Amino acid sequence: MYVIRLPNGHLMAPESAVDPSGQVVGDAYVEISPADPEYPRLAADAVPEEEIHQRRQRWREGDEALRREFERYLAEQGSGAAGATGPAPS
Repeated sequence: MYVIRLPNGHLMAPESAVDPSGQVVGDAYVEISPADPEYPRLAADAVPEEEIHQRRQRWREGDEALRREFERYLAEQGSGAAGATGPAPS
């Protein structure tokens, strides 16, 4: 998870909710203002919101190419072999 710098200068920082035994029960983002004492530390590694959107778009594009490649692989396996799940029963 990333610390995200919002256009208004605030940060969105990841935070985990932990139960009394120490188990993580959920993750969320909390908004941090420049007045927060943790702001300077978190801002040092913050990524602009637009960059996060660009990264997600590149991941989606890469995922689509990988999906098409996998579908071609499955089609090839099914065309001359017993199938993608294993050998044909005897």
